[in-house]
Amino acid sequence: MILFKKATDLHQWLANQRKNGFQIGFAPTMGALHRGHISLLQHSKKENDITVSSIFVNPTQFNDPKDFEKYPITLEADIYMLEEAGCDVLLLPSVEEMYPNGLQPTIHYPLGFLETVYDGKFRPGHFQGVCMVVHRLLEIVEPHHLYLGQKDYQQCMVITKLTELIKMDSKIKVKVCPTLREADGLAMSSRNMRLTAEERKMAPAIYQSLTFIKENLVKGDTTQLLEKAKTTLTKAGFKIDYLDIADSKTLAPVNDWDGEQKLTVLVAAFLNQIRLIDNIQLN
Repeated sequence: MILFKKATDLHQWLANQRKNGFQIGFAPTMGALHRGHISLLQHSKKENDITVSSIFVNPTQFNDPKDFEKYPITLEADIYMLEEAGCDVLLLPSVEEMYPNGLQPTIHYPLGFLETVYDGKFRPGHFQGVCMVVHRLLEIVEPHHLYLGQKDYQQCMVITKLTELIKMDSKIKVKVCPTLREADGLAMSSRNMRLTAEERKMAPAIYQSLTFIKENLVKGDTTQLLEKAKTTLTKAGFKIDYLDIADSKTLAPVNDWDGEQKLTVLVAAFLNQIRLIDNIQLN
């Protein structure tokens, strides 16, 4: 695995590979890697000649500075996992390298409705920060394929929209890969590392709330079903930001289902200080 710390060096190296006709796959990360991240690399390796990853904890997407400070850093273990997985290239940039003009936004990304619901609503500015860093990364790497995890469903939609806004959608195909789960259903996440032993035992309730909705979904009004799931999750010790059923393509909330519309149920909830998110397709 080749490690780059300078954006220009990586950009030039990849440009040479592209001239030779090589297909490039890219899976950006914030480190604290787990098997979910590795699955993205495995998808890339099947479909590309060169697989690139990056580790960068992006300060502009944390609307809570304390959350940024507490984000787990496991760099040595991460590099080992990437090498074991057969990653070809790793970008490991500094903040100055990623943001040579400083952290203040120079572009506002018009994300529309996507930025007004769910994580857009509860984490103001979060998706602007995501767009800032992904825009920069895509300009550096210029991949043919971009690999993202479905656990961050809304973020996947935002990044797909970003590729359209920056006119890279014709060059880059966004590939959304399935969420990987622990044996008890908990979605793999870097934040899981911060759970205490007791919290880890409680955490699967978040996935159980989603499966309860899937198993009991019927045509018509969905509000009572959601209220039951919210009550159960609250009793399990969670403080809910949102638990909602939405149109899979637009994320518009669906309170009355026609039996045909494709639906996703999304949740974000705090277990003490740790905010966990998850989602599943309902039909």
